[in-house]
Amino acid sequence: MGCVMSAQNPSYSKTDEKIEGTLFGQDITFRYSHTAIAYAIVFLRVALGWVFFQAGVQKILNPEWTAAGYLTNVPEGNPFMSMWASFAGNPVIDFLNAWGAALLGICLILGLLVRWSAFWGAVMMLFYWASGLEGGLTQGLPVANGWIVDEHIIYALLLFGLGAIGAGRVLGLDRLVEQWPIVKNNSWLRVFLG
Repeated sequence: MGCVMSAQNPSYSKTDEKIEGTLFGQDITFRYSHTAIAYAIVFLRVALGWVFFQAGVQKILNPEWTAAGYLTNVPEGNPFMSMWASFAGNPVIDFLNAWGAALLGICLILGLLVRWSAFWGAVMMLFYWASGLEGGLTQGLPVANGWIVDEHIIYALLLFGLGAIGAGRVLGLDRLVEQWPIVKNNSWLRVFLG
């Protein structure tokens, strides 16, 4: 798959670009606006961050909350049922669940450590997805709310996309952090930013 960005076309605005390339063996060409994409990235990042922040804070502020109720009621036939049962009532699992969601939300809202947090958020979503399985490959991977793809897969893909495009650099703190001398002198630190 290769894409080439062309020079700006005078018939479009200053922020329009054209991408030409091949995708799955088909030639593609489309025009896009830098400005519209930047707004979309920021709005998507902040909105998704708010969803995670709110979910985490609700759990943190409820002293009675535990993941045990959910983990002991996974669908019948779940191939990982014994693993979920072993997680139930574990304070580390409860802490990671509540604080992980809240911190992921904060990082997305602020645009800070987006790649790092989006990766772990996607992992968390894959755990949620796996807990909703009603069977294995022989049953077509049905989950509680559909076949194969449910909201957890969508969240995981959105998080992957935000990390892949470096969404924290668009009106986010990652844009500033990557200018710090320690980051400039240690390129491996950029893995966490974006």
